[in-house]
This record gives sequence, C-alpha cells and structure tokens, in this order.
Amino acid sequence: MPTRPSIDSSSPAPATLPRADGEASRARLMEAGLRLFAEQGYARTSTRDLAQAAEVNVAAIRYYFGDKAGLYKAVFFEPLTTPEEDMARFGGGDLSLDEVLAGFYECFLMPLMDGDTGRWCIKLRMREMLEPTGLWAQEVQHGIQPMHNLLAQAMCRHLGVAEVDDDIHRLVIALSALGVHLHVGHDVIAAVAPQLNQGDGHVARWGETLVRFAKALVAHEAERRAGQPALRAAAPVPTRRSKPVSLPASSLASTATTNSRE
Repeated sequence: MPTRPSIDSSSPAPATLPRADGEASRARLMEAGLRLFAEQGYARTSTRDLAQAAEVNVAAIRYYFGDKAGLYKAVFFEPLTTPEEDMARFGGGDLSLDEVLAGFYECFLMPLMDGDTGRWCIKLRMREMLEPTGLWAQEVQHGIQPMHNLLAQAMCRHLGVAEVDDDIHRLVIALSALGVHLHVGHDVIAAVAPQLNQGDGHVARWGETLVRFAKALVAHEAERRAGQPALRAAAPVPTRRSKPVSLPASSLASTATTNSRE
C-alpha cells in the first residue's frame, strides 16, 4: 500500500520557478528521477545522469528540488496518494465489510492503473528496502502502520472483537499480502499468467477477486473464533524421507567381520 507521508523535507528548499517552462522541466526531472532511481538506486545515480535524462542543466536539480536528495524524496512520495486519502477509502465506521475491503484494495490497485509510473514507484520501494536511505522507514511509520491499525480496527468491528489481538494483526497482514503480491509478484504473474494483467477491466477484476478471497479469510477467522470446525481440515504436509540404502552382501560381510574383530 504505497503512500506519501505528510512530513517536512530536510532537503534545502527549492527556489521559485524561474520561467514559464519551469513546470515542464520539473516534470521531466521527476520522470527521469523515478526511472533512474528505481533502476540504479540512489547512490549509483548521479546528478549528471539525472540532468542528461531530463534534458536540463544540472543546476535545475537544485533549483527545483534543493539537491539530489530532495529530488529522490519528491519522486518517492509525490506520485502517490497521502495516507489520509487512502484511509478515507476504507475507514468509515458505517461501511460494510465489502466496502471496507474494496476501499482497502483500491489503495493497491490504483498504481496498476498508472502504467509505467505506478510500476516504477513500486520498484523504487523495493529498491529502497534493499538499499535504505530512510524514506522507507518514514513510509512505514507515517503510512503503512496507520493503515494497518485502521484495518485492524475495522476487522475488530466486523468480527465483534473488543480490541486488537495478535490474531487480528495476523489477519490484517494476510489481507495486505493479497494486494502486495500484485506488485512484488508482477514479473511472476507476467510469466505464469500474463493474461491476468491484460485487457480492459483487468484491474477491476483483480479488485473483485481480492475482495472475494479476503472475505473468505475473514469468514474463516470468524468461524474459528466462534469455536466451530474449520471449513476444511488441513491436509497433512508430506515429509520427504530418505530412501533406505541397500548395501551389497559383500559389504555387509566385510562390516560384520570388522565388528567381530573389534
């Protein structure tokens, strides 16, 4: 659930736009920065790389963003919605379970409708987790954690649970995983079933599917808490056993002779 936290930037303040085409230059820097940072990472992307890709002067980076760090923060957060906007989709206390889940998964589905920009945003977050600059920690604190807590409260309300417990947290994490995999598993989906991400209405179909599967998880948790038998007994997980080793008769005789001598 990529979000943009509402926090102040620590980078130098950018200057006022110098001319009419300033917004176009800034937009080109944003586009180039998003792509290069996602492909190469922050440390391996130079200001010269960024300026060349955006077809602007290197000084434009400082003019519009303060410095390279300011540009990185802008491309990390600006293309996405704020946590407040996302939580408004599913945080209403009078929403049905279907409405809560549909609003929650809309936060995951919106980047899929943004084409390349959405995919670059997700890729940049994956790189940030591997090569942290501190922005991912900000997103977790200001975006993901509040959204997790809000969905946990909604699950308590619909399950009739007084307060959030560990199983509610596990449920919310499982619900989130359904949406997260659409992004982190994008290349896998493209390889095993590319048609799922093609054609008109494919995003809407994903939304309907996620809600259906999520309701099954919630229903199973409700049944478990009510003390009823599980919908279906889990099949035992087969274990791999080593095959017995068959030794030749000559080897067995040799072993027996050795043991008798000892």
